[in-house]
Amino acid sequence: MEHWIKTKNNTKLNLSDIPSLSISDLRCSIIEQNKRPIGFFGKDWGNGETRLFVVLADDDNGDLLVSSALFSADEKSYESITQDIPSFHIFEREFYEQFGIKPLNHPWLKPVRKNQNEYEFFDMKGEEVHQVAVGPIHAGVIEPGHFRFMCNGENVYHLEIMLGYQHRGVEDLMLKRPSNQLAESICGDSVIAYNTAYSQVMETLRGIEISDKAKLIRKAALEMERAAIQIGDMGAIAGDIAYSMGAAVFGVTRTLIINTMLEWSGSRFGRGLINVGGVNFDISEDEITSTLKTLDKVGKDVDRMTQTMLKNSTVMSRLEKTGTVSFERAKEIGLVGMAAKASGVDLDSRFDFPDKWMHELGFEKKYFKGVGDVNSRFKLRYKEIKESLSMIRKILNKLKEYKNEPILTSTDNELAKDAFVISITEGWRGEVVHIAMTDSEGRLSKYKIKDPSFNNWYGLALAVRNNGVSDFPLCNKSFNLSYSGNDL
Repeated sequence: MEHWIKTKNNTKLNLSDIPSLSISDLRCSIIEQNKRPIGFFGKDWGNGETRLFVVLADDDNGDLLVSSALFSADEKSYESITQDIPSFHIFEREFYEQFGIKPLNHPWLKPVRKNQNEYEFFDMKGEEVHQVAVGPIHAGVIEPGHFRFMCNGENVYHLEIMLGYQHRGVEDLMLKRPSNQLAESICGDSVIAYNTAYSQVMETLRGIEISDKAKLIRKAALEMERAAIQIGDMGAIAGDIAYSMGAAVFGVTRTLIINTMLEWSGSRFGRGLINVGGVNFDISEDEITSTLKTLDKVGKDVDRMTQTMLKNSTVMSRLEKTGTVSFERAKEIGLVGMAAKASGVDLDSRFDFPDKWMHELGFEKKYFKGVGDVNSRFKLRYKEIKESLSMIRKILNKLKEYKNEPILTSTDNELAKDAFVISITEGWRGEVVHIAMTDSEGRLSKYKIKDPSFNNWYGLALAVRNNGVSDFPLCNKSFNLSYSGNDL
């Protein structure tokens, strides 16, 4: 019996084709494969049974491997995979929290979201050790999050992060009333990434092939979102080191991008632009011309401000060697997206799981040799902004060739029955993963979401170690992880 079935991004699988193993066989096979986990979640399988689904990413070959294990009603534990592959740590914690099936000998088995009662924080003893607590509401009233620092004077020995206060129930809502409006509301700074992933799942399940014009508009919008947020975060990093000029210039420059999105869709963050079947708004030739002109100004302003900051010794003294996560540690714990790339881990689902336009437009993956500090995350943002602006220019020029194509494709097709679909979109933080399953009547029976922050919050905790507690805001902003993306 095959232990895994191989599939691709945005491709329908039949549920009956997914292997169902014993958990011991699945565990051994996972360790043998030694691939990166992007899905590890359970589903109530009836009669007290729980089926665990596992999705591994073969990034080098653009493949996704899927398998499962069935737990009987009286099976309530298994030997933890995290002991052998640490990147499973957060996935196993979530599975235990939701289904009560314990990963034995897990090194850090704590709640992920249901943690408000009797949560045991890591504790250190010593005459000079003290704790600093921030939260449970963030000081900037961003979103709920509790941060507990173990310090010796100003030096941080350990940071423990406790999230999940809102219990929003997004995945359950997706089963009851799936919609583009819900998808784009899950994580407010990643509207395009989330709406694209959701739309691609539904299009795959309904057998919809959207037009090339719609694909190009989506791709341009995704890069606009990436550029806008990365520019804004460069400004926020400047603000956290009291470099007011950088904060002001990057803030104004970001506005140029999001105001262009407003012209495209009526929303500065792209709400309402993407729909199942394509997009709701076309981009006229006049808007293309105007956008290209804006991008030229944005590129020049970002260049000028970035180079000015990088030449400033005071700025560099705050950014360099602050909040470092090594390549080895980033890979070991499973960091993704921007946080991974800044440490030299070469992951980007745009290139690892590409659509046809990545090849046809000649977009090439370029390795970023970062050392995992705040300076690397700052420079990576600059690199990604420049790449996104270049990509948008190519996309918009290509779009002119498809001016007579429809922007929205409609169909009466129902959702496929007993199906399983994985959709990965590279948001600005990293991979946004949506996985959907349907039952024998073609109804959604499971909808699983993974935000890149799910992988990366523990990376922030490691980055702060051996830094001053006053450097935490800077480290935190250099990651800029999502509370809501984690609180599903």
